[in-house]
Amino acid sequence: MNRPFILLSFLMGVIVLVSNYLVQFPINKFGLENILTYGAFSYPVAFLITDLANRVYGKNGAKKIVYFGFSIGILFTLIFSTNFGDLISIRIAIGSGTAFIVAQLLDVQIFDKLRKKKWFIAPLASSMIGSVVDTFLFFSISFFGTGIPWFTLALGDLAVKIFVALIMLIPFRLLFNILKPVKI
Repeated sequence: MNRPFILLSFLMGVIVLVSNYLVQFPINKFGLENILTYGAFSYPVAFLITDLANRVYGKNGAKKIVYFGFSIGILFTLIFSTNFGDLISIRIAIGSGTAFIVAQLLDVQIFDKLRKKKWFIAPLASSMIGSVVDTFLFFSISFFGTGIPWFTLALGDLAVKIFVALIMLIPFRLLFNILKPVKI
């Protein structure tokens, strides 16, 4: 394995860990406490990492990075941010893992199917669809039936993810011509 592959895998794990921690904190400004958490701003970077991995290493390499990042992220989450005495903390870990693996593998498949279209189609479509799946899986598993306004939090989270997905097109485009496909 080469250094960029390991770096992307590690970054994926860090994004999962940071996002799992930040999702526990609603934004208590401007009336957003029932609409948005801080995790909404960090998690979309995972889709950028997956899409860059797919561009460079292809579908199978991107899947390896997803699995590797997933393993690191879940391990760190269980060690550092899961309070096993708190049911919601455990549900966040389960919801995060489930939503992450389903959404990221879906992102890999969609990106791969659309990779030959215009440069922005694959990362935008795969990130958007992956974000919808991730958001509703995560919030329903983590917070359904808890009294936490999970649906409005999910909608706020999704709005930010869509906005960030659009912004992530900039670094994707900047790196598009620099990163050449390689075999691993």
